[in-house]
Amino acid sequence: MKNTIATFQAQKDKGEKITMLTVYDYSTAKLMDQAGINGILVGDSLGMVVLGYEDTIPVTMQDMIHHTAAVCRGAKNALVVGDMPFMSYQVSVEQAVENAGRLMKEGGCQAVKLEGGAAVCPQIKAIVNASIPVMAHIGLTPQSVHSFGGFKVQGKSEQGAKKLLEEAKAVEEAGAFAVVLECVPAKLAELISKELTIPTIGIGAGAGCDGQILVYQDMLGMFSDFTPKFVRRFANVGDMMTEAFQTYIAQVQEGSFPAEEHTFAIADDVIKKLY
Repeated sequence: MKNTIATFQAQKDKGEKITMLTVYDYSTAKLMDQAGINGILVGDSLGMVVLGYEDTIPVTMQDMIHHTAAVCRGAKNALVVGDMPFMSYQVSVEQAVENAGRLMKEGGCQAVKLEGGAAVCPQIKAIVNASIPVMAHIGLTPQSVHSFGGFKVQGKSEQGAKKLLEEAKAVEEAGAFAVVLECVPAKLAELISKELTIPTIGIGAGAGCDGQILVYQDMLGMFSDFTPKFVRRFANVGDMMTEAFQTYIAQVQEGSFPAEEHTFAIADDVIKKLY
């Protein structure tokens, strides 16, 4: 069954956990879709895990459109959410609506995600009014990493916790269909999840959220530049890939690959005529 913003809400209402992962390419999206994932985020995290940047700041609209379109060609049942990159929505409400429209029209996604709380509520409301579903994102918002002074847990103080709760209620009021809570203390995230009627999707926010999301390279051990505390490795695919690459190199060098079964035949008399 096709996952939609309505099925996400139904899962929250029934107490069923929502599953999401990030992905950036056709073949991986197809595998995730076949596995039965509820939602896929084409995250601007591609800047770090795919493009090799130090953070998400350099990612462009064209990057996001390109990767979102590839993912949408592979995912037929998952709800695909396209991430709006840095400075694609902050300048004005009009800019936000235009770029959200591009991400949906050219990228093919069914919803967009943008970072921020009360400050971006006008953008959220306008995008939703343009019939584009919006997933909000509060807590540690990577596009604001320099303002935070690094990748730090948010909402640990009384003031900070109160602000996050207010931000969550604000984005819900603005029309967001769900909100990502990133690097938020587990008890606070659980409280926010109970206070909101829309689903919360946690990443480093504990099991009390309505759903979970991880960067797929993190959970498969394919990205080793750094590993956040909240990541669990469900497989060490990175080690398997390295071993396979090494085996390939060795077999090519020793001449055991390609073997006869990997080649195409030609009649001997044809070859003789070439001499």
